[in-house]
Amino acid sequence: MKDLVEGDGSGGVEVSRSDFPEDFLFGVATSAYQVEGGRREGGRGDNIWDIFAEKQGNVHSGSNADVAVDQYHRYKEDVELISKLGFKAYRFSLSWSRIFPDGFGTKVNDDGIGYYNNLINALLDKGIQPSVTLYHWDLPYSLDISFGGWLNSKIVYYFSAYAETCFECFGDRVKHWVTINEPLQTAVNGYQTGTFAPGRKDNPLTEPYLAAHYQLLAHASAVDIYRKKYKAKQGGEIGIVVDCEWAEPFSSAIHDKTAAQRRLDFHLGWFLDPIFFGDYPKTMREKLGNNLPEFSDKEKELLHRSLDFVGINHYTTRLIAHVPSPCDQVYQSQELERIVSWPGGEIIGPRVSSYYDPIPPIKTLTLSVLAQAASEWLYVVPWGLRKVLNYVAQKYSNPTIYVTENGMDDEDSEITSLEQAVDDKLRVDYFKGYIASVAQAIRDGVDIRGYFVWSLLDNFEWAQGYSKRFGIIFVDYKNGLTRYPKSSALWFLKFLRGSSKVTI
Repeated sequence: MKDLVEGDGSGGVEVSRSDFPEDFLFGVATSAYQVEGGRREGGRGDNIWDIFAEKQGNVHSGSNADVAVDQYHRYKEDVELISKLGFKAYRFSLSWSRIFPDGFGTKVNDDGIGYYNNLINALLDKGIQPSVTLYHWDLPYSLDISFGGWLNSKIVYYFSAYAETCFECFGDRVKHWVTINEPLQTAVNGYQTGTFAPGRKDNPLTEPYLAAHYQLLAHASAVDIYRKKYKAKQGGEIGIVVDCEWAEPFSSAIHDKTAAQRRLDFHLGWFLDPIFFGDYPKTMREKLGNNLPEFSDKEKELLHRSLDFVGINHYTTRLIAHVPSPCDQVYQSQELERIVSWPGGEIIGPRVSSYYDPIPPIKTLTLSVLAQAASEWLYVVPWGLRKVLNYVAQKYSNPTIYVTENGMDDEDSEITSLEQAVDDKLRVDYFKGYIASVAQAIRDGVDIRGYFVWSLLDNFEWAQGYSKRFGIIFVDYKNGLTRYPKSSALWFLKFLRGSSKVTI
């Protein structure tokens, strides 16, 4: 394959693998429900997504992840692919209901423990570090129907018991733990808009904030257990993964700048402020009043600095304008609108408008004309990642950061040939831009230790089913789930070997 990265002759600075620290982790990521399958195998119990997908209209084309892309049976093949591409880490999640089929921990499922032991050992045999997420949205269904799942304080106890079992069974080999992935998405999509499992939307003014509150406390409790009982002897690190699209002010007007900061408070501060500062952001308290739960002094103590690193999932950026009464209920309390065009009409994209740019943009990326991925929410704005990383470093005293997800999707198409589907030049351009942004943030002084591609494989994309493809490996859904590396996978192979460079 020809080298896909070329300079543009304008004197840009080249970035290659050698420009990152030697121990910087480049990895790939997936989640259990999206790739595993094996719903009724190995003793796994049902989770809320199993049930949610059974209701007509919840998932595109009525699809489900009963089989997904069958990593349950094909994990050795997938580990071999990770190894051949040169990645040194694999971020994956554990299925809570595969380990505790009833969710409560009444009985540990030995088959589930055995499956994850085999996967972890296969990774280590290839020199690949396992990065394990305890919870990636697939709550055991029994916990949801018995007491309301994330809406009830009981969930903290059951999550803690599950986490401790995982530390006990896998912590001798797993040195990188994530408690909860993107708690905001669970809170908003699961308990406000109802577009994700468990599909609740009747109490949008209270339930998302309860669900977020108990996720935070479950996280802190699991970290407390790990630190007190396992960290010293196992030598690992533990953190939480939050998602954050960058919020760029629509204009230099103070009301738009204030709205952009408010957006970051509601998106990122919602989960990091309690950990670093002891409470939710002041703006959230002002806007939400009594709908936002209170932390007791004991809970504040438990939350305080309850992480060794911050995981950042980042895909896109929006322009933010102050709007007193937005139409979208999600943003009514935030009093803002998310916009995709600059004031002059230009679509947000790789290059930033010059009128407002406190952090200089990446200047000379050789990118195709690409503004939007397949998903309507995913605009390609590489400079936004640099700004997110700098913001976290500046606000939270430069914590250790891993970029735990970053990627873009293509539309699944009946008429696209295999040859066309694997030649994903636009995705290559996407990664060029965002990796360059990470390199710039490191030069800015941000303490970034790793970068994980989303995703290793095309897979079940939640409510979008199989209509969107995020993988650097193409999965042929119609012909035995055969895997084919895309151009983006081959580009990473060259980049990680040091034979490809990114110009910034």
